[in-house]
Amino acid sequence: MALDPNEKPNQPVTKFESMLKTDDVYFFDAEDFEDIIHHYLNNGKISLAKKAIKIGLQQHPESMELKLLDVEVMVFENNLELAEKILDRLQLLDGTNEEIYIQRANIYSKKDNHEAAVALLKKALSLTEESFDIYALLGMEYLFMDDYEQAKVNFMKCVSFDEHDYSSLYNVIYCFEFLEDYEGAIAYLNEYLERNPYCQVAWHQLGKQYFTLKLYEEALAAFDFAIISDDTFLGAYFEKGKVLEKLGRYNEAIENYETTISIDDPTSHAYLRIGKCHEKLANDDLAKFYFYQTVHEDPLLDKGWLAITNFYFKKHKYDRALYYINKAINIDGENAKYWKKCARIHAALEHYDEADFAFKQAVDLGNYELDTWLNWAEVVTQNQEVEAAIQILLQGLEFYPEEAVILYKMAGLYLMANDPVKAQYRFRKALKKDIEMVDIFKEEFPSFYDSVWARNIIESVQKASK
Repeated sequence: MALDPNEKPNQPVTKFESMLKTDDVYFFDAEDFEDIIHHYLNNGKISLAKKAIKIGLQQHPESMELKLLDVEVMVFENNLELAEKILDRLQLLDGTNEEIYIQRANIYSKKDNHEAAVALLKKALSLTEESFDIYALLGMEYLFMDDYEQAKVNFMKCVSFDEHDYSSLYNVIYCFEFLEDYEGAIAYLNEYLERNPYCQVAWHQLGKQYFTLKLYEEALAAFDFAIISDDTFLGAYFEKGKVLEKLGRYNEAIENYETTISIDDPTSHAYLRIGKCHEKLANDDLAKFYFYQTVHEDPLLDKGWLAITNFYFKKHKYDRALYYINKAINIDGENAKYWKKCARIHAALEHYDEADFAFKQAVDLGNYELDTWLNWAEVVTQNQEVEAAIQILLQGLEFYPEEAVILYKMAGLYLMANDPVKAQYRFRKALKKDIEMVDIFKEEFPSFYDSVWARNIIESVQKASK
């Protein structure tokens, strides 16, 4: 049965859905349609929003707000050309409606013309006093433009309008972090907490800033206040556990990770952290148990497989370590860290060809750490490829031109390659940079170190330095 046209429904969404299940047609005020459409848009139910817009425009064909909601859906679905045509018509009818400029800004944003979007949003700001949503949109546009200062300012305005707008609060802190202004973030959060002393989100974010600055006691206090404000706040327990790990309080860290498991479903990340704590406590059986729980909970978590790999590597069980690092690589073959670990395992097993290949993969993927070059050169040297080892160290020297350790190793390799001229050049340069590190050369190339050649060069450098 149809509703009385003069009766305003108390639950428009429920009655609208009831109407869809029947052949009856209910009448709704335009404002009710707006509420219904906003409800569906906010819940991601686009098809139902479109049905409500269609029926709403049939009942209220002149409603500017319903037409603008229709445009909003068109923009969302990238039907930009039609949306612009409708906005052109609507602007002729009411050029002072801020929503027209907001939707035009959304269209420009979709086209990656963020400067034009900002200009239109500022125009919208001049037309309305209800500017909360516009500041949020401005903040996002500035983020797209990598203008974190302006983004921060606009998100701060959102928070000043509604101090429970945690999305904007997170964005403010994100901007501080991107700008590496952690002290600024701390000052802002402390000021916010003076007004909202029981805001668990702010305490949590404050703790993370202190953690970044390695102010662990302050971070611990902040996470404690977050937990006092909400004793079911999983993130606070987890972050507190990480702080306690840094402080060497592993049993307390375990308690906090276990709390996250007791409050909600277990997570692989919690199991991983518990396993690492037990490893620090030398509880090997428990560490191994939790590492296996990690990959059981999430077989695609490559960090879990890496943890098991490291566990066996430290125990010198290289075959087992190799099995598990291959698991990690199968999940994330673009991870340079895994290839480097794979190379070290192959080297320990004296699989020099495989180690050479794995080191090359690590470097190709962007791992340029000093020990990568040194260990890679050592592997190919063990494989009797001295010239290749020299070339590897030459590459490493481009990244670490001041590292004496590379020069000492190159001097020894040039001697192995029967090139005393280049060996002398590198050896002299190494001695001048750090003569105290000559023990590296002595350890790796004892016969060369004991030679008259080396002794004469060392004496000449020592005399020149006096």
